[in-house]
Amino acid sequence: MSGSCDVIVAGLGAMGGAAACHLARRGLAVAGFDRFAPPHDRGSSHGETRIIRVAYFEDPRYVPLVRRAWELWLALGRDAGETLLEPTGGLMIGAPDGVLVRGALASAREHALEHEVLDASSLARRFPAHRPGPIDVAVWEPLAGILKPEACVAAHLAAARAAGAELHPNEPVLEWAPDGEGVRVRTARGEYRAAQLVLASGAWLGRLLPGLAPALAVTRQPLLWFEPAANAGGFDAAHFPIFIREHEPGRFFYGFPRREGLVKLAIHLEGEPADPDTLVREARPGDEAALRPILERCLPDAAGRCARGAVCLYTTTPDAHFRIGRLPSHAAVLVASCCSGHGFKFASAIGECLADLATGRASVTDLSPFALPRA
Repeated sequence: MSGSCDVIVAGLGAMGGAAACHLARRGLAVAGFDRFAPPHDRGSSHGETRIIRVAYFEDPRYVPLVRRAWELWLALGRDAGETLLEPTGGLMIGAPDGVLVRGALASAREHALEHEVLDASSLARRFPAHRPGPIDVAVWEPLAGILKPEACVAAHLAAARAAGAELHPNEPVLEWAPDGEGVRVRTARGEYRAAQLVLASGAWLGRLLPGLAPALAVTRQPLLWFEPAANAGGFDAAHFPIFIREHEPGRFFYGFPRREGLVKLAIHLEGEPADPDTLVREARPGDEAALRPILERCLPDAAGRCARGAVCLYTTTPDAHFRIGRLPSHAAVLVASCCSGHGFKFASAIGECLADLATGRASVTDLSPFALPRA
């Protein structure tokens, strides 16, 4: 055996890095492993910007978790001496009876979140880059903004190291097995034993939990940066905050304010099935071709030259909700990677919740709605 510790963390991206940080800060002996050297661009925790929003259209049950995450991102930024979260406010745009608007309003009303509903003319007047349809409305919320994913991951890992965690980049976990009440883990370089194991390996989770793999869809998700038209204004954060738009029933795209002359835009979901080991990570002509007609209709001034692209991975459950918590078949194993393409914003709070579970502490927020099924 190469060694033993209290907790092994497999995967050191958004979820694993946060877990390692919170576990080490509790005084546990933590060993973390990643197949690459995080922060990296090989998984689901990159792309320069990520949205954080609180009037959560997917389900009001996420709201307490994301409010806690907001607090923890600000605290992590203060500890790191850098800005990790930039508030911009946010827009959820679509038909009033669509999934996006109805869901955002349900969360805002249930949790008494500050918000405002704008009709199509008010939206176009206040945020002129957007071209709403005649029946479209927007839910505006001030508690939304931008996270910097690479910096967030780096800050969690630095805090984990500072608290005593031993981190092993470029050393993937290959398999694990029960070992009494604990676990035994084999990596590319050795074997380790721990009382508990956190599986946070993202798109590779199915390799370590074959029984869960059939319920996880890994997809390739392109991200594209466009250069707005030369005479186009209104793409600064004050006039073009983060947004999600349901441009057709059940179909979404999203975007960010202009940074360094470019506007980042992407389709949510709709990605093609992917193997994380053989993924085409470069943008392809078809990626732009899928998005450009949407932009020409909804954001015409943003539909300029596509300057560059990147690719990330979603690992999606059948209902697109999280699956996080103890593995029913072996209580020493905690799972933290089934976040269906909308999990990054929650990572700071999920890391805290995993540390609570590992140490038996009552949690500030509740992960029980996202528990793994027993079957």
